Amino acid sequence: MNSFYKNLMLWLTISLVMVLLFNLFNQPRTLQKKILYSEFLSSLDDGEIMEVSIQGNDISGRYLDNRDFRTYAPQDPELIKNLRNKNVSILVKPRDEVPWYMNILISWFPMILLIAVWIFFMRQMQSGGGKAMSFGKSKARLMTDKQSKVTFDDVAGIDEAKEELEEIIEFLQDPQKFTKLGGKIPKGVILIGPPGTGKTLLARAIAGEAGVPFFNISGSDFVEMFVGVGASRVRDLFSQGKKNAPCIIFIDEIDAVGRHRGAGLGGGHDEREQTLNQLLVEMDGFESKEGVILVAATNRPDVLDPALMRPGRFDRQVVVPIPDIKGRENILKVHTKKSPLEDDIDLSTIARGTPGFSGADIANLVNEAALLAARQNKSKIEMDDFEQAKDKVLMGVERRSMVISDEEKRNTAFHEAGHAMVAKLIPGTDPIHKVTIIPRGMALGVTQQLPIDERHTYSKQYLTNSITVLMGGRAAEEIVLKQLTTGAGNDIERATELARKMICQWGMSDELGPLTFGQKEEQIFLGREFAQHKDYSESTSVKIDRAIGNIVLDNYKKAKKLLEDNIDSLHKLAEALLEKEILNSSEIDEAIGGKVAKGAGPDLGSHIKKKEEQSTASSEEKGTQKGRIIEAT
Repeated sequence: MNSFYKNLMLWLTISLVMVLLFNLFNQPRTLQKKILYSEFLSSLDDGEIMEVSIQGNDISGRYLDNRDFRTYAPQDPELIKNLRNKNVSILVKPRDEVPWYMNILISWFPMILLIAVWIFFMRQMQSGGGKAMSFGKSKARLMTDKQSKVTFDDVAGIDEAKEELEEIIEFLQDPQKFTKLGGKIPKGVILIGPPGTGKTLLARAIAGEAGVPFFNISGSDFVEMFVGVGASRVRDLFSQGKKNAPCIIFIDEIDAVGRHRGAGLGGGHDEREQTLNQLLVEMDGFESKEGVILVAATNRPDVLDPALMRPGRFDRQVVVPIPDIKGRENILKVHTKKSPLEDDIDLSTIARGTPGFSGADIANLVNEAALLAARQNKSKIEMDDFEQAKDKVLMGVERRSMVISDEEKRNTAFHEAGHAMVAKLIPGTDPIHKVTIIPRGMALGVTQQLPIDERHTYSKQYLTNSITVLMGGRAAEEIVLKQLTTGAGNDIERATELARKMICQWGMSDELGPLTFGQKEEQIFLGREFAQHKDYSESTSVKIDRAIGNIVLDNYKKAKKLLEDNIDSLHKLAEALLEKEILNSSEIDEAIGGKVAKGAGPDLGSHIKKKEEQSTASSEEKGTQKGRIIEAT
């Protein structure tokens, strides 16, 4: 009903305005020349006027030469007599009377308009957020039981993080269990981890399990074009929380509002800092109250202000990491719960073949496998669907329609065979899982290695072996093709970058020793973004360049020597690639006669672990071929 009256008032106001404008602007326009009354009398005495029209004090008429005129006459009792004496045609019209309602409208319209605007704004202010004059209202959404259907049963692979948050919920539901021993309820919990690991999912699970009011807001919701709005929204958010205490407030992507202070250079006002200051006060200030727990999530803890991260504000920092093999298997069970699977599918095998996958990656993998199975009208998802889904997720869709000349295809085959052969010939490298020369995404060919075990640290030997494998493609091109191509461009880039990290970050140089070079400088103005700062001399820079060059060149020579000593196996592997286009681990061993297999391992899957696997590829850069490393990021 309120909406009806509001619309009625709006349309009445619009109608009144249109009527007023119509009457004001719909006056008859005339092209008559305006003359002085004395000029009119002179023309009348000279007999130049043919006809006259009188309407009140307004006089209009026409000369003998058909020119029109108009003038204004005072009350002149002799005027009609003079006109008749000059034989002028006289037309008299009644005075136009303005309607009474128009008089009222013109007089009272400004006041009516002001009253209508005032009523409109008062209604909007009373109706809450999202309306006029409600910028400072918090945009937090109160989650209800019907909205949140996620529980801790739907969260897998991050058991330690679950335990931390389950304890928070238990504290809210039974606080005396902890307070009787002198414990205090935590004021804040921040979830830290890479993208896709389940931070927001954990928050949704908290909302489903807590049994207390749960407010959800994004860090960017505090930012507005008006100065002071962010701080006002923080105050309103915590005001709502205190009214509903005990409750939980979840701020997603808190780095949008919690970045390190000190960026207000140039004397300008920093709205973000004011918002952060208000957040700090609300979390642990003089008026802080018990019962409001703040849960936040971010994948950029390095840019957050230290005052925000201290105990008393965020008492707990819960790391949500990339899941291990057991965690990936549990996540697969959660995401395949509603999907029909073939009996021969072993989720533990899929988990072993997906090192480095986050929870979001695994969810995407299961979804792609289901779509591939549905596309082929299958009633259940098969193991082959998961294998194809992994290849699609990592490398893109096969571009079999891409036209490649026989010469270019042969170049790609020897390039990928060079990578595979070097990996097979060097002990301790990750096993080769698959080699293909079918274009996928931007790559013309891909060699995939898959680690047997989870890796968390890397030895110098492992890193140098990785560089050797990267240089295998270029070495094969030089040995067999007798020419250099752009296909190894990204291989060389990755090898150089890895060698630079070995020297400058990990202190793996015999010449320079266990030192780091190029300290990371925190640029406060850029939100504490990291930038390299040259803190060493020019002579040291020369030594660093020489050490990097030695590592890359020595391993290139090593790869070239290995391939020259096994040139027959290289040709056999390249010919097998040209024939079949895709080779797995067992087919590679068969192609080279099982001659070398020191780095070989079980066929675990097609995913390439982030920073734990080395893949090499030939792809395009600026219209030409170049190497590419495929990693899950």
